[in-house]
Amino acid sequence: MKIGEKVNKYCFFNGLMEEYYFLIFLAGLWALFASISDFKTREVPNWISFSLIAFALAYRAFYSIGHGWMFLVYGLLGLGIFIVLGYLFYYGRAFGGGDAKLLMASGAILPFESYMDYLFVGMGFIFILFLAGGIYSLVYTVFLIRGNKKFSKEFKGRIKKNKLMVFGLLIVGLALAGVFVSTSLGLSLAFLFLGLMPLLYFYALSVDKCCMIILKKPRNLQEGDWIMKDIKVGRKMVKKTVHGLTKKDILILRRSGRNVEIRDGVPFTISFLLAIMLFFSLFFLYPGLFSF
Repeated sequence: MKIGEKVNKYCFFNGLMEEYYFLIFLAGLWALFASISDFKTREVPNWISFSLIAFALAYRAFYSIGHGWMFLVYGLLGLGIFIVLGYLFYYGRAFGGGDAKLLMASGAILPFESYMDYLFVGMGFIFILFLAGGIYSLVYTVFLIRGNKKFSKEFKGRIKKNKLMVFGLLIVGLALAGVFVSTSLGLSLAFLFLGLMPLLYFYALSVDKCCMIILKKPRNLQEGDWIMKDIKVGRKMVKKTVHGLTKKDILILRRSGRNVEIRDGVPFTISFLLAIMLFFSLFFLYPGLFSF
């Protein structure tokens, strides 16, 4: 990259972002709506994600009429890339349907100004989303496990069973983090995270087993609920799938009158709101952080 190009890129970060102010406001407001809905009903309605995409692309198209069509093209390409990512996270069971659709919509919002931005800006946002989501989920689950003796027993049992790996990696990670702390903070934090990974992994497994599996009455079942196993009702079988329960499945289960084990989850959508605020704050405070 030439010096002039680098200067222009920094100018973009510093002062030529007026066209993105509306998109930032739109993304924050819609993420707030989605977070409220997720906390209240454990669902994110499709209209939130789809209307965000529609408004974002309509705004990009309108703005492009007088300022060149690349503003719209970058948004369309970003949407396409994030649709692929959304499907990958959904079928990998990292995200529920509502979260995956919000991720897709994010592709139409993010400030892509070159093809390299799809890597640096896109992956930067994904990293911040998972960082914010991880910290939030950890805080959220701490309140879930308070006074939960079943969790305490489960977690201690897993640590005891795997103590060589847990404490071995912890000691190595802490030692390497200490070695590099004065020369490379990023590398030091990476080794610290590596040392803590077994603890975090067994913590997540214990939380999932002791706090995230709930028994639901048939009348309280919702579309998208994840059942723990296939359920046979008479001659019919309700299958455990990545898509969760359908309306037809719920009708079958309600006729049976049996309570159903459901895997609940952390209402993750607020992580998008936190990620949007953190991402664009860093975008303004540290010009060039997400550039090449």
